[in-house]
Amino acid sequence: MITRYYRVAGHLFSVSGEAKVFTQMKNYKPFATQEDDCFVTSLEIDVTKEKPSRIIFTEEMRQEDEEQTIVCGRNADGQPVYQFGWCGETVGWLVCATDYRLGWLLTSGKHSKMAIDNALMLLFAMATARLGTALFHAAVVSHEGQGYMFLGKSGTGKSTHAQLWLEHIEGTELVNDDNPVVRDGVVYGSPWSGKTPCYRNVSYPLGGIVLLSQAPYNQIRRLGGIEAYTALVASISGQRWNSRIADGLHQTENALVTNVPVWHLECLPDEEAARLCRKTVNSE
Repeated sequence: MITRYYRVAGHLFSVSGEAKVFTQMKNYKPFATQEDDCFVTSLEIDVTKEKPSRIIFTEEMRQEDEEQTIVCGRNADGQPVYQFGWCGETVGWLVCATDYRLGWLLTSGKHSKMAIDNALMLLFAMATARLGTALFHAAVVSHEGQGYMFLGKSGTGKSTHAQLWLEHIEGTELVNDDNPVVRDGVVYGSPWSGKTPCYRNVSYPLGGIVLLSQAPYNQIRRLGGIEAYTALVASISGQRWNSRIADGLHQTENALVTNVPVWHLECLPDEEAARLCRKTVNSE
């Protein structure tokens, strides 16, 4: 059994498993560290090519996104259990301690990297929710020393809008394509990304948050109060049936809407939209 350590957004976590586990974790290398204390969570991984026995738990909810399914529930001991599916096939089970400080992942031997990434994202999001930290579904770029985060439903065009900044706004760099981490008003790259691989161990003060929606025109307006809060809630990972996690995320969301400007950009996927967005958010 090998144990390695990683630091994301200042939070340390460990992963234990056989050597073949780490051959599937190249995206974590920029976040590797030699430190081995004060970690927020640990994951033990068992990758098997034999079909494992089904882990018994009671389903409480499920999330479906395109070809991916996550079934959430609890076992007889009250521990959270997550079953990961891909294209209708189960690829792994994650059993967690009730405080999410420890998790055990059993994979089916198929699509095991997908199971490993999902297990670590979930553990990280839940274990750090009470520590002023949130894992977002968003694309992030940096420009002139600040980070700008683009939110929206799946298919809205987050990655497309980020790419428009990269193409048309000089000095822009991609920070993360799909799963950045925000902590205390700073946005961080992470080992998790979307269709565009981007695993950068970098951080920037968060200069603005932009909710995107498709429209036959380009128009942007500042959000405040409940509108800004709602825009964030829909894009943050973390299950809110746990009161401690819900309270932690609520505090993080309140701090963000108080200290970081939130905008709504209705737009076309064109250069004009990117330039309008940059000009507006930079004015703040």
